[in-house]
Amino acid sequence: METILKFLKQLPKNNNKEWFDANRKTYELCKAEFENIVKLVIEKSVVFDKELAGLEAKKCMFRINKDVRFSKDKSPYKTNIGASINPGGKKSMIPGYYLHIEPGKSFLAGGSYQPSPEMLAAIRQEIDYNTSNFKKIISAKDIKTFFKELSQEDKLKTAPKGYEKTHPEIGLLQHKHFIVVHNLTDEDILNKNLPTNVAKVFKAMLPLNHFLRGCMS
Repeated sequence: METILKFLKQLPKNNNKEWFDANRKTYELCKAEFENIVKLVIEKSVVFDKELAGLEAKKCMFRINKDVRFSKDKSPYKTNIGASINPGGKKSMIPGYYLHIEPGKSFLAGGSYQPSPEMLAAIRQEIDYNTSNFKKIISAKDIKTFFKELSQEDKLKTAPKGYEKTHPEIGLLQHKHFIVVHNLTDEDILNKNLPTNVAKVFKAMLPLNHFLRGCMS
């Protein structure tokens, strides 16, 4: 993982095609190493999440090339590497797990990020109907070991459509993403037990993912 971190540290100040092409062999080594890490994480995670069975690492990994069509920042490459380890792979909207490696900004996440309007409505309805079950999940000891709370990113400031602002659980219903995030240090990334440690955090997310997946049925 030292090669990966070193490459990613150099990339922000050399984010151009000429430098990248000159260092493509190093990138390919990084990509292969990351694919192996993802493969090991899947193997360890499928033990507790059977829905990951048969999932290939390469189908979880995101391309390092950026889509700059609608971005003011036209630099061509992401400064991180990531993998969405979901049943069905990175293109699936089924709640799952995410591994993000970026020097000084690495993290693990899980749950449902940017759910479709239909899925978001279904999640809110399920939380409304089964509030006690959902609160039990997000306050469980295993999940609290790694996560403080649900991510507050993009949270609504008003009541979502169909709910009164006086709803007793309005704080939960205002979420637009239902994810938890666990930050990793560079030392965590370099740890030889990284796949095992990642899988341990993912296992803590499993009850949340099961709840969210149940909203899709």
